[in-house]
Parts: sequence; structure tokens; C-alpha cells
Amino acid sequence: MMTHRFGILRRFRFNLPQRIAAGLLALFLVQGLWLTSHQTLTDRDYQYARCGSEMWERPSALSGYFTSCGNIHDGILAYRLAGLPLTLNLVAERGMDLFRKPEDRVVQTAALTDRTSTALMTGSESAASDLSTWELRHQLTHMLLLLRLPFLLAGCLLGGGLWWVTRRLYGNLGGYTALTLYCFSPAVLRACIAPNTEVLAALGVYGGVYTCIGVAHAMQGPCRKWRPRIVLLTLIFGAAAAAHIAALPVVALLGLAAMLWVAEGRRSQVFSIVLAAVAGALFVVFACYGFSLDAFSYVFRSAAGMMWVSLDPARRFLSAPGNAGVTVAVVAAVALLFGMRKSWYFGNIAPLFCFLVLIPLVMTGAPGSPWLWALPFLLTFVGGVFADAYEEPKRRLALGAAGAIVLLQVVCCVLSLPGLL
Repeated sequence: MMTHRFGILRRFRFNLPQRIAAGLLALFLVQGLWLTSHQTLTDRDYQYARCGSEMWERPSALSGYFTSCGNIHDGILAYRLAGLPLTLNLVAERGMDLFRKPEDRVVQTAALTDRTSTALMTGSESAASDLSTWELRHQLTHMLLLLRLPFLLAGCLLGGGLWWVTRRLYGNLGGYTALTLYCFSPAVLRACIAPNTEVLAALGVYGGVYTCIGVAHAMQGPCRKWRPRIVLLTLIFGAAAAAHIAALPVVALLGLAAMLWVAEGRRSQVFSIVLAAVAGALFVVFACYGFSLDAFSYVFRSAAGMMWVSLDPARRFLSAPGNAGVTVAVVAAVALLFGMRKSWYFGNIAPLFCFLVLIPLVMTGAPGSPWLWALPFLLTFVGGVFADAYEEPKRRLALGAAGAIVLLQVVCCVLSLPGLL
């Protein structure tokens, strides 16, 4: 047993390809921190801070509602993640106050106790409920960074997943191409520097689809290899649903289509696996609501999952000056796809199919940007087709052209950062 455990550790490598990928993700994080340093707290930040911290500190802020924001239906996971660092920071400051002089304490507990007692004596439940992390926002250090840090880390995790998928499918060069375009994407950076559901939902949808493919491949082997992957699939589906309830049917249907394509000879078992993962995902969402049936049911009583189709998101994304390199890369990848027969295989067609399904979707019942969920699939497709071009006889020409396209995107992204010009 001990030998087996150390064998698993030895299989992890941090060689040159992994170091390059880590360097690109570090540059992505630096850009996010630079953008954060040029921001100020907004009303939306205040809402996420107050309601997110209430979920951890006092889930029943108002009678009949889950938080003082009401019953959350536009992605509870974002509120949970936004409030968690603030609550943990408050707990840490309270612990450090035990070693500080009374006049130097960050959390003035006596004042809070008096205010809480006054609120309760006057019967003001809302006033008492506000005495939480939100009440201490001016005493907590780095509040703006704490609010954004979970979403920056989610963006890094999505980039790491993109690198892992593209490198396994297309090799190092294909992985570098996709990851560089991702790390220097203004759209992704904007989604990671404010509390919102988009990067979390994108992570859930992208991870869910490729985990489904992994489960389908594992179904060709013994059953003992399925179980851990199915558990992982359930958790990823749960993260997608908690990020945005509309993401659950989207990732379930896309994952189901991919599994039916891959799981030859086992297709009769695919439906039960996906159905079990969906049921487990709903339980995860129920747990995120603190097992409050009323708050959980409100998600389905609201119009949060309603969607329609429109090509405006795709047009706005591809025509934005900051996405010039990505736009050129997409045009080049489509031209190469029709010019190289060897590019027509599952590894390239599957992400293209997912992108074409996701890009026209628009949310009508709650805020959401499914076009951003589609972006990792688009970059996966670009990385795959470019990797095929790198293997052609004119390898140097393909590498030079791809390098120029990637450099164009890097320059467009960096120039869009505030304070550089």
C-alpha cells in the first residue's frame, strides 16, 4: 500500500512543459491582480460581500428569506465563495485580537455587543442581522482583494484544466497555444476580477464535459475504475449547477452526447450514469442552500434557467479589439480544418460542437453569459487544429504564423490593461 501511494506521487512531474504552463498562469494572475489594484468597491461587491457572509455566519438574516438579499437564484456558489474569505479573515482577526491590546484590536467586540443588544431590545431584526462581516467592512484589510481572490483562483483552475486537456490531446505545442490565448483573454480576465457566476459556470461546464468523456473511456475497463470518476463527475456537475442552475442541463446534455459518442458497447449504461450525476448535483445545490427547502425550491420557481438564442454575443466577442488575436486564430483554425483532412477527428470536432451549441445561448431569466462558457471549448479547438498544422511539412511556417497570432493577442490584451499607457 505504501509503495502504491508513493508511486502515485512519483507520477506527478513538474518538468519544463509544466513550468511553462505555470508561468503562463502566473502571468494571468498578475494581470488579474493589476486590474484589481485599479478597481474600487462597487454596489455589486457590497451585495456579494453582505449576502455571501450572511450565508456562512447567519443563514436566516430575514424571516422568510435565505439572506437579506432575498432568496438567491442567480448562482449561490458565487455568493458563497465571495463571502468565505471575508468570514475567514474575520475569524483570523478575532483570533489575533486575543494577543493585541484592547485599543489596537481590529474587531471591537464590545461595541458590536452593545449594538446587537440595542437592536434586539428594539426588535430590529434586520439591524441585528447586519452585524456581521458586512458591518466590519471598514475594519477588514484588503476587502476588495479578498472578494476577488476566489474568482481569480477559479480562473487559474480553468486555465489549468484547459492546459491539461489540450496537452493530453494535442501535445505540448497545442497546449501552449490554447493556454496562452486563454491567459491573455480580456474577457476571461474581466470575469475573474469581480464576483460573478460566469467563470465558475465555465469551469463547471468545461470540466463536466471532459469528465464525461473520461468516464466514457473508463467504461471500456473494469467497473472499479468507473466509481471515482463518477463521483468526480457528480461534484463537477454540482459546482456547475451551484454556479448557475442553467448550466446543469447544458453540461448534462453535452456530456451525454459526448459519452454516447465514446462509450461503444456501453451506451445502455450512459443514461443512468448521467442521471445519477444530475441527481447528486441537485443534492450539492441543496447543501449550498444550507438544506433550506424553501430557498432551494425558489431556484425552480424563479425563471433562472430560462434561455433563448442570439448571435449578438458571438458578434460582440469576435469584433472586440481586445480579442483580435483570438478572432484571427479562429478564422485560421476554421480554414485549416477544411484544408486538412486529418483534423476531422473526435478531439477537434467535440469542442467545436460544444462551442457551436453554447455560443448562441443567452440568459433571459437571470444574469448570465453562456458565450463565456463556450470560450474554453473554442480555444481547445484552436489548439487542436494548430497542433495538426505544426505536424505538416511546412512546420516552421505554421509555428511562425501561430506565434504571430498569439503575440497579437498578447499585445492586444496587455494594451487593454489600465495604467500602462
